[in-house]
Amino acid sequence: MNCRDLQKGAILVPELPEVETTRRGIAEQIRGCRIEEVVVRNSRLRQQVPGDLDERLRGSTFQETKRRAKYLLLETTAGELLIHLGMSGSLRIVAEEEQQRTHDHVIWFLEGGRQLRYHDPRRFGLVTWAGDDPSQHPLLRDLGPEPLEQEQLGEILFDRSRGRNLRLRDFLLDPKVVAGVGNIYANEAAWQAGIRPDRRCGRISLQRYQRLGESIQDVLSRAVIQGGTTLNDYVQPDGEPGYFQHHFEVYGRAGEACSRCEGLIRRVVKGQRSLFFCSGCQK
Repeated sequence: MNCRDLQKGAILVPELPEVETTRRGIAEQIRGCRIEEVVVRNSRLRQQVPGDLDERLRGSTFQETKRRAKYLLLETTAGELLIHLGMSGSLRIVAEEEQQRTHDHVIWFLEGGRQLRYHDPRRFGLVTWAGDDPSQHPLLRDLGPEPLEQEQLGEILFDRSRGRNLRLRDFLLDPKVVAGVGNIYANEAAWQAGIRPDRRCGRISLQRYQRLGESIQDVLSRAVIQGGTTLNDYVQPDGEPGYFQHHFEVYGRAGEACSRCEGLIRRVVKGQRSLFFCSGCQK
């Protein structure tokens, strides 16, 4: 991929594949681990980190690590943590002797001399309590279905698009419609389905939505396998970048030839985000 065509100054937020990669990277490593201490080095994230984090979590044990859309839910015997990576956040498990970095804002000291560190240079992330019923947390209760868990995703999208006049890309980015599909993967899925991302969502047929639903699931699944996409600050829990950017068909490739039809890939900025599509085979 040639990144020269990306919008200058664009901030690319970790999307569903990056968050799922993080979940998979830490889930087995922290399950069953006792939390010996929690240190909040900087509480000024998108929201203030709860001041009683150490008091509530000290002595508890990590259980399951789950994901809802672009949010992580870390279950412990003391309650559940709700974490969002924001624009530049990451979670890594390291040995306690590894030097702390400037933007390691929250550190969980685990038994056995390991640490779980939340790192976030831009500080737009979130570390807070999920509440007694996480599904009813204000950030989660109105989210749409998980795209990778729906057998009839195309039919769901078709039904929810009726009577609406949004661009398809903007429709897919609405978390109340479908949870976690960000700009990169919406553009890539639209290319795979042969639909222009600036088409009006209410004018697309059921058959095309069925193809789009399959494309969304395929693109997201392949991105998870590749560890997500690294264009700015994102890294996997082991410190490695994601690799899906090497498989982009349209995103960041304006001016290049389409791999399917040799048509010209175009870039149009709408709603402060870039649309990428092939002028030849996307209709």
